Formats: sequence, structure tokens, C-alpha cells
Amino acid sequence: VDRGLLWRIEKDGRTSWLYGTLHVGKAEWMVPGPRVLRALMQSDTLALELDPQHPPVMAKMQRYMARDPKLTLTTSLDRRLRAQLQKACMPPALVDQMAPEMLGATLTVTAARREGFDALYGIDFSLGQVARALGKPVQSLETVETQLGELISDNEDDLRANVGQMLDDLEQGKVIPQLLRLARAWEAGRDDELANYTEWCRCADTPRDKARLRRLIEGRNAGLADSIDRLHAGGQSVFAAMGGLHLVGPEGLPALMARRGYTVIREPLPR
Repeated sequence: VDRGLLWRIEKDGRTSWLYGTLHVGKAEWMVPGPRVLRALMQSDTLALELDPQHPPVMAKMQRYMARDPKLTLTTSLDRRLRAQLQKACMPPALVDQMAPEMLGATLTVTAARREGFDALYGIDFSLGQVARALGKPVQSLETVETQLGELISDNEDDLRANVGQMLDDLEQGKVIPQLLRLARAWEAGRDDELANYTEWCRCADTPRDKARLRRLIEGRNAGLADSIDRLHAGGQSVFAAMGGLHLVGPEGLPALMARRGYTVIREPLPR
């Protein structure tokens, strides 16, 4: 079954594709639908935000995600974080090993497992497996520093604020409803609903939260577009897959590629 959002982009006599993914998924979503698979097979290269199966990328991610002992949580936040780890049956020693914001993200994914979602079923991960089985190279569109630099704080005030918000969402039961609505919108290809994510996600209620979300999504789009353009201009037909929120709205990748002179065509995916 075809799921997600797919655009065809054309320039200089070559065709590439933009595909919106979900970073967690269900087991039955791991096999691409026929139209998505056909586009991948017609491409020369799969390009992901980061290739999670490339050992140097994974090694750098692990180093980057390590806890910075110079940045501390308050006693209350530390206690709440340990309580969530215990609830999720995760080792409490992780508090001293992983960056707290990455722990919060891990706890969110763990909570989603009760609904059948897992990062190992993520669409990007499965596309990488399919591409390698087809003998296609896999490229990273971003660096570890670019991506995780927006997720992991480099100062104590931001760290405490971000972890506090993550813990609030977990404790108040907001995580699963947010994820389920996001997953349903992605699965059905409802780009209008995804474009209005900040209006219904209950994750951007303050100016600070809105600014951070813009940096996480729109703030990275120009760099993603530059990388896709560079690969395409180098003579490759690219199947570029990234989180679906990067492909919607006036600053989404289809709009950015159109500004770079590409003909951009939405590919309807039969459901």
C-alpha cells in the first residue's frame, strides 16, 4: 500500500523525487507501496536526512548524543526523568550516559510501542534496506551536527526548558494522541493537515516553543534543498526521503525546489 507524500521534480532533463516519511512506523508499513517503490527503482541514489545504517554516521551520532556533564538538570527534573525511565523499564544509568533531550525522545518512542510503533519500523530505515538490496547508494543530506545540533541544547537554560516540556507531555499523556494524529495524516497523505501541525500538536503553545519548532523543521529545509539540488545537478536522479513535515507549507521542500527552477509535480498515491 502506498503511504506518505510523493512529489516528482524535474530539471535539466532528469527526474528526482521528494518523499515525505515518518521516523517511526508499524511493521506493515515497512514495505513501500508500488508507486513509491517504482520511483525508488527509477532513481540512481537514495538520499536520507541521515543514513542510520552507515557506521561512521552511527558512531558520530552516539558520540554526539552522550551526556555533557557540564549541563545539569534540576533535582526535580532529574527525579521526574528517572521516574519515566523506570515506568518504561529502561536502565536508570541512562540518565548519566545520554543527553537528557535524547532520553526524552527515546521515552517518547518507547511510549509509542504500546500502539505498535517503533523506530526500527521507521520509513527511512526500511527505505535504506530496500535501496541497498537494489544495489543503490545511500547518501546523507545533512550532517550529524546539523541535525542533532537543533535537538540537543548547548546551554543549561534551554536544556532544562526542553526536558521539562518533554516530561510534561509524557506525564500528561499528550504524546500518543499527537503521534497518532500525525501518523494518520501522514498515512493518508493529508499535507494540509501536516502543514497545520503547530495548530493542533499542542507542542508549540509559547513563542519559545514555536521558534524552536521552526528551527527544527523550516530552519533545516534550505540545507536539505541545497543537498538535493547538488546531487541532482551532479547528474544523479535522486529519491530524497525526509520527514513529512519538511515537505509541507510555503517553506516546504517542494516550494523551495520550485524556486530553484525545478518543475514540481505532486504524485497522487492510491490508497
